[in-house]
Amino acid sequence: MVPADQGGGVMRADLLAEPVDGLGEALAAVDAFDRTLVAGLLRPRPAQAAGLAGLADAVAGTPLAARVAEAAEKTTAGAAGEEHLTALAAARAALLGSVHDALTARLREATGRARAEETAPAPGVRQETNLPAAARSWLADLARAGWQGIGHELVSASAQVVSAMLPDPSLRRLAVLLDGFAAELAASCPGAALERVPARRWADLWSRATLLTLPGAADTPAAGTATGRLLPLGVDVHEHATAVQAQVHAVFEPADGSTSRLVRAGVSAPKPDTVVGAGLWQLLRPHMSLLAATGEGRSMDLTDMPVTAGGDLVWDDGHARPGEPADAFATARVALQAAADAETAPLDRHPARIAVPVFLEGYTAREDGGTLTFTVAGHPLAVDTDRIPAAGPLTPEAVAASGACIGLLRWDAGTYRVQPLAVETTLRKKTVPLHAGGWAAGTTDKAGIRAEKAATAAVAVLRERAGRLLRT
Repeated sequence: MVPADQGGGVMRADLLAEPVDGLGEALAAVDAFDRTLVAGLLRPRPAQAAGLAGLADAVAGTPLAARVAEAAEKTTAGAAGEEHLTALAAARAALLGSVHDALTARLREATGRARAEETAPAPGVRQETNLPAAARSWLADLARAGWQGIGHELVSASAQVVSAMLPDPSLRRLAVLLDGFAAELAASCPGAALERVPARRWADLWSRATLLTLPGAADTPAAGTATGRLLPLGVDVHEHATAVQAQVHAVFEPADGSTSRLVRAGVSAPKPDTVVGAGLWQLLRPHMSLLAATGEGRSMDLTDMPVTAGGDLVWDDGHARPGEPADAFATARVALQAAADAETAPLDRHPARIAVPVFLEGYTAREDGGTLTFTVAGHPLAVDTDRIPAAGPLTPEAVAASGACIGLLRWDAGTYRVQPLAVETTLRKKTVPLHAGGWAAGTTDKAGIRAEKAATAAVAVLRERAGRLLRT
C-alpha cells in the first residue's frame, strides 16, 4: 500500500501469513464430502457415510442443521431424493461461504479498507419451472452415479435441457454452467477409467449448479444506479478455447460526494480457438467502451449506470462517456485506500472468487525455482504470474523487475497470492507503466499488431463460412 505520509496506509502483510481459526476444519469437512461424490451416493460405503456425517456436524449450529442431518441420514441409507441432495449442496456452499467470509475479513484487516453497506433487496419468491427442475434431476443422477460412474449416456442427457434454457436470459447463467460442466465430464468419460478425479472442482460445479436450479437463486437484482466518475485500475482477462472475458476493476467516486467504492465491469464474448493474444480485444471492444478508455488511460463519467449490491456495473454504453485522463497508478496511490470493498452476493461466497484490488510499493522481488515472490514489509507474498494474459504487454519478467504493482489479492492452494494487473518498471532509465489491459484500445507493438491482423482474418473467414451455411 501507499506509505502513510502520502495519505495511504501500509498493508499488514504479516496478517496474511497468520492462520485463520476454523479454516482447516471447514475445508476438511468439504473435502470429505467431495470424496463421497467420487464413488457416488446411490449406495454409500462406510467411508462415504462418515463424510456425510461430517458435513452434517459442520453445520450443526446453523439454520441448515435439521435439513442436512436428515439429508445425510437418507443418503447414507441410499434413499436420498432430490431435496436431500440439494440440502447437501447447500451445506457445502455454506461451509465454503464461511471460509470466504473469514478470508475476506482477514484481507480487510490487512488492507485497512472499509466494507460497503449492504443495500441489496431480498429477491422475491419465484415459482418452480420445468427446465430448472429437469436440470436438478440430471444433477441428482450425477451425484448418485458419482464421478467414477459417469458415462456418455448420462452426461449427454443434459444437452436437451441446456438447449432449451439458452434462449431464456433468466436461465442463461445456469445453462452456460451446465454446458461447460457437461463438456468437462464428457471429455473424461468413462469415469471408471480416470486416474485422477478433480474432486473439488467438479463438486464446486455440481453444488453451484444445483443451487442455481432453485427458484430465484440466479436472480441478480440491481441495487440502484451509479452517477459519478469511474477510475479504472486494471483489467483481469480470462481466456478459454471458446470464450473470453475481460473484467475491469475500478474505483467509483459518486457525484453526490458519498464514500467511493470498488466496482467491477465485465464483458464476455464467444471466440474461435484461432483467435489468441491481442486479437481477443477485437471480440470484446465492440461490447464495452470502458475497455478503450482503460487502454487509453482515461476515466469514464457515468450517469444512472445500473449497479448491483455486489459492486458489479451492469454495463450499458448509453450511460457512460469518456472522461479526463486518469493514470491507474495515480488512482491506486490516491484513491484506492479510501474506497470501500464491495459486498459479495450469497452464491458468490467462495474462496476461489476472492479478488481484492491492492497497491504494492517498496517491495523486493525474488524468483526461486520458477516461483516469483514479493517481500512486503519483511513478509513474503507469492505472485501468480500464470494469470498474466498474453493479450497485453505485461510479462512475468516485467513483474520481476518492477518497483510498484497494482494487483488482485487472491487465495489459492492454502495461501494468499497477488495477481499483477499492472506494474511500474524501469526501461532505459525511465519508469514505465505496463498494464495487462494495455492493448485494449489498440497497440503499436509489433507482436500485438500481428495478433490483431490474424484475428481479423480468422473472424472474417468464420463469418464467411457461417454466411455460406445459412444460405444453403
